[in-house]
Amino acid sequence: MVGISCLPHWLQALLGEKFFNQCLIHESARKNEKNIFCLDCCTSICPHCLSPHRSHRLLQIRRYVYHDVIRLDDIEKLIDCAFVQSYTTNSAKVVFLNQRPQSRPFRGSGSICSTCDRSLQDPYLFCSLSCKVHHLARNEGGLSKYLYECEYLPLPEGGKGENFCEVLDEGQMTPDSVLEPPGLLRTSSGSSASGGGVGCRNLACTATTDFVKKKRSGVSVSRATYRPTCSRASEISMSNRRKSMPHRSPLY
Repeated sequence: MVGISCLPHWLQALLGEKFFNQCLIHESARKNEKNIFCLDCCTSICPHCLSPHRSHRLLQIRRYVYHDVIRLDDIEKLIDCAFVQSYTTNSAKVVFLNQRPQSRPFRGSGSICSTCDRSLQDPYLFCSLSCKVHHLARNEGGLSKYLYECEYLPLPEGGKGENFCEVLDEGQMTPDSVLEPPGLLRTSSGSSASGGGVGCRNLACTATTDFVKKKRSGVSVSRATYRPTCSRASEISMSNRRKSMPHRSPLY
């Protein structure tokens, strides 16, 4: 959290709020995580709390590996997000709200975050919205020239009442979601045009399948080679029949 008095109240609340906790008002309801932020009330709400907030400015918060992210198109209506590293998921660009803990400091070459020294891609300077806000407040004394007026900020289409739970499901990020760094060519459907990860995955699956087939075929051949063959019943009976007493030719 960036505890600086020069920040607007809604921004302090957004960066300091704990999202995805269960709503105490709707404890018994399904999908009651608080993943919506009301700018006018400066608080987080769940989809079942939307009724009294329908005329307010609302932001949908998403999650990736236990970290909160927000759509770049939404937050750019309120504050300048230039040089904040963005990622792509579900055909939408997102940015992290707060900086993430690091296991060890960055020691390689390349661009790093101006606030927390996290490794970045060029030409980015900040890993999260919080890092940029902290940098501007500390070095420029305020954010007034970086803030925008936005009087209308609705949720995605269909975001009314319980129906919005389904909309949130589509925007929910999981560890399996693909976060693509910018610079990759994108198709009209929003997927990466390089297809490197998918191609490698398919190639690995194909190679594994071929190996298993070859291995299984080798086992079946070896089994067929050493499998005892069964003789026909007539052959068995002839081989087991005892020879009769030899007959000598008569002597004349």
